[in-house]
Amino acid sequence: MEVKTKAIVLKSVKYGDGSLIVDMLTLDRGRVSFIVRIPKTQKGKLKKQFFQPMSVLSLVFDYRQRSSLQHIRDISVSRPFVSIPFDPFKISLAIFLAEFLTYATRDEQQNAPLFEFVENSVRWLDGADSGYTNFHIVFMTRLSQFIGFWPSLDGYGPESWFDLRDGCFASTAPLHSDVLKSSEARFVPILLRLNYRNMILLRLNREQRNHITDIILYYYRLHVPDMPELRCYDVLKELFA
Repeated sequence: MEVKTKAIVLKSVKYGDGSLIVDMLTLDRGRVSFIVRIPKTQKGKLKKQFFQPMSVLSLVFDYRQRSSLQHIRDISVSRPFVSIPFDPFKISLAIFLAEFLTYATRDEQQNAPLFEFVENSVRWLDGADSGYTNFHIVFMTRLSQFIGFWPSLDGYGPESWFDLRDGCFASTAPLHSDVLKSSEARFVPILLRLNYRNMILLRLNREQRNHITDIILYYYRLHVPDMPELRCYDVLKELFA
C-alpha cells in the first residue's frame, strides 16, 4: 500500500556498505523503520544529509505490514531548517530530542496530535533567536500529554508530595521512594503552565535546569518500558550557563 506522509528523523545507523537503517516518526503510520540505500554518486534522490536528527521530510513509501524495514520510493525535505544545522546549541538540542523521542515514542502508532506537536516544536526552535535554554524541559513536559501520563494537579497544596509513579499529588508520603517532597513538588504546577512563549520567565541556572531535567527523565523511565539513560544527555548538561 502506498503511503504519502510527513516524517521526522529520529535515528540513523550505518548498515552494510552504503546503506542506513533510519527510524522515523511519521504522521500517518507512527513509528516506522526504513532501510535506505545511499548512492555513491550525487545523482540519486536519497542523500545522507536528509537523515539528520529531527529533519522533517515528505515521504512516499510502500507500506508492507509484515516487513520490519520499509523502502522509500520518493523523498524531499518538507521545509529546510534555517538555523539548527549551523548553531551548535540547537544541534545539541536536536540530537538530544531525537534520542529522547527514539525511546519515548518507540511503540507509537498513528498519533497526529503527537506528530504535529513535535513538528511545531522543532520549527519553533529553528526560528528562535534566543530564549530557548528551557526548550527541552518544556518539550518533555508537554510531550507527556500526548503519550498518556500528563501529571494531574488534583490535590495540590503547599505541603503536598508528588507521586512520580501515579503522576499525581498526595497529602502524605507514598509507601515508595519515587516521590518529590513538597519543596520540589511545588515546581510541578509551574512546569505544567510553561510553553515556548513564556518559558523565558523561568529563571534557572545550569544546576537547577539539569536537576529538573533529571527528574523529568526519571519520570519518563518510570512510565516508558525499558527507557535507558540517554547517552547525549551529558553534552546537554554543559550547554547553558
